[in-house]
Amino acid sequence: MRLALLLGHGDRGIAREAVRRVRWVARIEELGEVEFVIECVTERIELKERLFGELDRRCPAEAVLASCTSAIPIARLAAATDRPDRVLGLHFMNPAPLTEAVEVVRGAQTSASTLDRARSLLAELGKTAIVVGDRAGFVLNRLLMLSIAEAADTLGTGTDAETVDALFEQCLGHRMGPLRTADLIGLDNVADTIAVLRQETGAQHYRVPPALAALVAAGHFGRKTGQGFHDYR
Repeated sequence: MRLALLLGHGDRGIAREAVRRVRWVARIEELGEVEFVIECVTERIELKERLFGELDRRCPAEAVLASCTSAIPIARLAAATDRPDRVLGLHFMNPAPLTEAVEVVRGAQTSASTLDRARSLLAELGKTAIVVGDRAGFVLNRLLMLSIAEAADTLGTGTDAETVDALFEQCLGHRMGPLRTADLIGLDNVADTIAVLRQETGAQHYRVPPALAALVAAGHFGRKTGQGFHDYR
């Protein structure tokens, strides 16, 4: 349903039926029989580490614990558990229902059987698993966040967001320019991801540009709020 609202199309009846099949729980204690967990909480290292420790205590010993983190190294999350061989990253890019593949992050101790279970789950979801090594930002966001930050830095120099994205879409053949992509991801999420990359790598080029910081401070997070680099109202 959220995807239909974001993109303006889709069968809402199918969306409602999918939501109807979801069992919602309010307490982590109710995860005692799960086989596979995909964590998607806010991109805060301490929060995710604390949650993985709790999941490790509450979930069955053979359950796989996966994170949809945008940038936090899987080794950090695995270290919060007693099952590092059953921890990995499943980085779904927005909009997840439309993307064909998932960036699968293999930690230093992730076992082959855990990878196989992840591949099987993704195949059931109609997704291709693309396995990458474990480092801050993995592959996609190490590159994408730089592109978004540099694109945002061009604003205010006589270039607007429409122009930036038009160049990427019409000259480079991208389906969506970097600023539209940022709006779809959520500008708050983008800012958090860049901050994690800066913290984990120490690299000066990972910084939240002023144009992005100003939008986030004003509560303009992109499509989900109706305004970001572009206006969706």
